[in-house]
Amino acid sequence: MGQPPQLHPFPRPLGIFSPFIARQSETLIIKEKVVSLSGNSFDITLANGQPIFKVKGESLSLSGRMNVMDMGGNLLFSIRKKHLTIHTIYYAENPNGEEIFEVRSKFKLVGSKFIGHFTSPTGQQEELIMEGDFTDTGAEIKDEASGQTVASIYRDRWNAREFLGGQQTYNVAIAPNVDMAIIVAMCICLDMKNNEGSG
Repeated sequence: MGQPPQLHPFPRPLGIFSPFIARQSETLIIKEKVVSLSGNSFDITLANGQPIFKVKGESLSLSGRMNVMDMGGNLLFSIRKKHLTIHTIYYAENPNGEEIFEVRSKFKLVGSKFIGHFTSPTGQQEELIMEGDFTDTGAEIKDEASGQTVASIYRDRWNAREFLGGQQTYNVAIAPNVDMAIIVAMCICLDMKNNEGSG
């Protein structure tokens, strides 16, 4: 695993899920598990190996639902794809079926660009921009208002075993005061988009 970039603390809590706001710089390891019948799933751990989230895919659902849970098995949110839209749009809904987060894919000639929208618990509208070449070296997630990098996705470039097995491992550095669950949601949306492009 490469060295995680050092990210400055965000000046205030940024996110929705206060129990998952990073108290210090954190690195998440997002490991994809390809399971043909039940859809893709992910194991997400801290850099020290401690599990923090589980993501299970439902391949039989029309929108390719991905369920994000804490380690107690509690559903935090489900990520789904909106159909019949010009741009690719993913959204997260809480266990009550309320939409809490939206990620839009924007066309770029090189790499990917995604824009995430959500309303914080204080009622503030937030927008995160994710840009980069996720399939090669990585991407950055920035707060749109300030331009500050709040997360950085990086990976080992050549891992033949993963490449041949169709499984991906992403390393995600997250700045202090940033919601790790929201960053995971953006990474999952990007992975879903990449899988659509290759499928």
